[in-house]
Amino acid sequence: MKKSKKESKTEKAPKSEKEKKASKSKESQIEPTEEEIREKALEIYYQRTNRGEEGTALNDWLMAEEWLKE
Repeated sequence: MKKSKKESKTEKAPKSEKEKKASKSKESQIEPTEEEIREKALEIYYQRTNRGEEGTALNDWLMAEEWLKE
C-alpha cells in the first residue's frame, strides 16, 4: 500500500546520532541520579541540623530533588 503525500510529509525522519546524544544529555540534566539526590539530601540534612532546625529525611530528599532539577 502506498502512502499519500500528506502521510509521508508528517512522518518524522529518524534522529541522527548527534540528535540522540543531545537528547540524552538534556534528559540527564533534567533528571538527577539517585546518587546525586542522596548526596544533596545529606548536605541539606547537615546544614539543617547545624542550624538546629527540625525536619525529616523525606523533606531533605524532596528539597534535594527540587534543587537539582532547577
